[in-house]
Amino acid sequence: ACGLVKNLALMVYITVGSAAYPILEFLEEWGTENFEEISPAVIPQATKIFVNGCWVGIHRDPDMLVKTLRRLRRRVDVNTEVGVVRDIRLKEL
Repeated sequence: ACGLVKNLALMVYITVGSAAYPILEFLEEWGTENFEEISPAVIPQATKIFVNGCWVGIHRDPDMLVKTLRRLRRRVDVNTEVGVVRDIRLKEL
């Protein structure tokens, strides 16, 4: 058990998190529609956008949004600890 703890301590990178505000601001600038702007009939065709598990809106061009977010993360304009995951089957980002 002691060796397992030591190896875990050597391999783990522990983070403290980052603020969601920069991501939310970026999403607003890049065409994420919030719930006041859309009709319920549009939701099944669009991709749902989640930040920290909270549904913040929808986007009509998720391919472009994912590519842009990943490019910003690689350039360190967005925190490198931010994960960008797209589930095509569920239409979620």
